[in-house]
Amino acid sequence: MKNSKVGVVQATPALFDLERSVDLVIHWIERGAAAGCELLLFPESFIPCYPRGLTFEAIVGRRTDKGRTMWLDYWENSLEVGAPGMVRIQHAVRQAGLFVVLGITEKEPLGGSLHCTLLYFGPDGSLLGKHRKLKPTGLERYIWGESDGRSLVTLATKLGRIGGLICWENYMPLARTALYQKGVDIYLAPTADARDSWQATMQHIALEGRCFVLASNQFVRKSDYPERYQTDLRDEPDIMSRGGSVIISPMGEVLAGPLWDQEGLLIADLDAAILAKSKLDFDCVGHYSRDDVFQLTVINQPETLPVPL
Repeated sequence: MKNSKVGVVQATPALFDLERSVDLVIHWIERGAAAGCELLLFPESFIPCYPRGLTFEAIVGRRTDKGRTMWLDYWENSLEVGAPGMVRIQHAVRQAGLFVVLGITEKEPLGGSLHCTLLYFGPDGSLLGKHRKLKPTGLERYIWGESDGRSLVTLATKLGRIGGLICWENYMPLARTALYQKGVDIYLAPTADARDSWQATMQHIALEGRCFVLASNQFVRKSDYPERYQTDLRDEPDIMSRGGSVIISPMGEVLAGPLWDQEGLLIADLDAAILAKSKLDFDCVGHYSRDDVFQLTVINQPETLPVPL
């Protein structure tokens, strides 16, 4: 791993608007490149949004036509891999020349299911890999499908080994360990969790994994939703997601953020030497492990992909 400059985007998506969402992604990529970032992380489901506060009229044993119409709206504005919107993003990444990790709701080309997905783009604009959320939380299971070990990807880049989990997947100890076993240096945690307690989780992961942690969230107000959903959100607070994006070192030191109640770009310089220094007294998959007692087998997890960029 080399020293590098990384950025975390905390922004408001163009909710339920695919084309405008793509425009915003390109805007933040350009802004990150202008700031000298070599890696840029976007929040969970930045395209077309994390549909916080909406129920899709999910009732045990019954669905409604209104709920199906809301689903159709979300489905139509989700992104399919290889679609024109993604091609535009890839072109912007190539022009900017940096690694971009983007949270989207991904539309299956066949069958129509949706997944909460993390896309990894290389500086040449190529799609290096993708992670689909293993276990959507609560009502998320109504709108997003589950994934399996094949999506637990890690990339060996010039910046170090990169990998990540989405939102409450980060509460799954074995999922975290699956990434630690691959030697992840830069751990990515896009989320929709804007609680103060999320900060403790991010700090814990940095200390546990002895890795840099980048956490990215959206800043969303009720007024950012389309007018057609304002009635459904009448009981929601004016600020529906405060953000809380943050960058933390392997020693648990906050390098940037947390950022609250506004949009912004967090930037931090990562010192590669801290990774080695942090493992002097703790390495959860090295000298502080007990392989004679504990072993983790992850079904279908791919080998770390080398990225010659």
